[in-house]
Amino acid sequence: MHTVVRGAGALGLAAALLAPAAGCQSDSRSAAEPAPTSPVTGAAVAGLAAQQLDWRACPAPSTAQGGGTAPTSDWQCATLKAPLDYNKPDGGTIDLALIRMKAKDEQHRIGSLFFNFGGPGASGVATLPALAETYSSLNARYDLVSFDPRGVGDSAGVTCLGDRAMDASVAIDSTPETPAAVKALDENTAQFATACEHNSGPVLPYVDTESAARDLDLMRQVLGDQKLFYFGISYGTELGGVYAHLFPKEVGRLVLDSVVDPTQDPQQAALGQAQGFQLALDDFMKACASQAGAACPTGSGGAEGTAKITELLQRLEQSPLPTDSGRKLTETLAVTGIASALYSQQTWPALASGLTEAMQHGTGDTLLQLADALLGRDPQGHYNNLNAANRAISCVDDRQRYSDQDVQQQLTRFRTASPVFGAFTAWGLTGCTGWPVPGKADHPEVAAEGAAPILVVGTTGDPATPVDGARTMARQLGPGVGVTVTLKGEGHGGYNTGNPCLKRTVDAYLLDGTVPADGTTCS
Repeated sequence: MHTVVRGAGALGLAAALLAPAAGCQSDSRSAAEPAPTSPVTGAAVAGLAAQQLDWRACPAPSTAQGGGTAPTSDWQCATLKAPLDYNKPDGGTIDLALIRMKAKDEQHRIGSLFFNFGGPGASGVATLPALAETYSSLNARYDLVSFDPRGVGDSAGVTCLGDRAMDASVAIDSTPETPAAVKALDENTAQFATACEHNSGPVLPYVDTESAARDLDLMRQVLGDQKLFYFGISYGTELGGVYAHLFPKEVGRLVLDSVVDPTQDPQQAALGQAQGFQLALDDFMKACASQAGAACPTGSGGAEGTAKITELLQRLEQSPLPTDSGRKLTETLAVTGIASALYSQQTWPALASGLTEAMQHGTGDTLLQLADALLGRDPQGHYNNLNAANRAISCVDDRQRYSDQDVQQQLTRFRTASPVFGAFTAWGLTGCTGWPVPGKADHPEVAAEGAAPILVVGTTGDPATPVDGARTMARQLGPGVGVTVTLKGEGHGGYNTGNPCLKRTVDAYLLDGTVPADGTTCS
């Protein structure tokens, strides 16, 4: 498994790491069929748009959603029916899981504010309550609403490997250097694809981003909103961009935060992530050296720190470290744990502790816990369906399929971009090879001529979605539509850092309709 590549980064990771209750390019159209610019119509869809939802108290999140405790009584949950195939809306339906907290100020209520936290594969039903305090100012006038996108969690969630098989899959050598290791990785990829087809074959062709965008418009109609109000983070920005392309006249106020570059193919995106995670790692090491001095496990940072980490990874490739759980910290799991901690400055102290444990004490507990958070594994050994959904959505969206030879030709370039993450992200490109469903296109279409202004937020130190993606998304949305706001800072998910300037800017847009000047910068 290669979560760093396939996930642009689910913000749900923050919930998994920080909340007691509880992160790939893809596309929205096929080459043969231009994306329509108006809603799919028909009696079946119209009938579904008129459905009445039965809102009830929420149960505890399911294992597929990530588990945990039931949210408080302020939250309500419901199930919405949507067509499995929007091209055949008279066919079967699937159930989509929704959650909401109603607006506190009903007299001045604006409508529903829909959230998608990324991945693809993050359960909105599980994530929104864990992060709700962050959005309390918006809850004054909006119902906060999220959902499990199709293929995710309790919305026809894709099922692939069982828990024990997943443990083996995520620990495998993902940076193979011998023919035998390459063969083992290929067999691991094939086993995963075969399991997905066996357990979820009928749904795999229909978990694409375009269908999810159509679901979003169906939700808008069912909840009675004239326009869509939406907050998308990471992959959620791609979903929002595809929605704006399909339904430009239905765009109300959309915030796209930590933006996926819609013009990149998977190889370009993977290389950008390798560079982004290396930049974030360099920033972590610099801060560690400044704050901890000689006690910092990566020394003075820079080349010295990178060398210390790569030496650790080389040792782990030969001799994985023990943990209290009885599982071993492999090289792959260590890289995953390091990447996991770079999504937020709040987890930098855990990364320092984990590296100290591994380098100085020969144990891998903290890095393994960080890896588990990103991989969706709970302490009981159960996995949510983040990895399965991530792979399924990415592979049905992306037309590209990469061979071992393709990767090997690019390895030097990737390793130059990042000695720590380069080979890992490069080999992740083979994740869709042999997938049972063909991919749809080279990159998503997000042009949204005629749409209302859309706020596009990028963070300079974002490891998973480098800041240039926000500028590109704004250009692709079109003149007068994409409005860029840049946060000078660290982490994935700018609004959730709590930066006062960015919070004021986004709140003014969502609550009052105040569109900031294009190119606004917060620090």
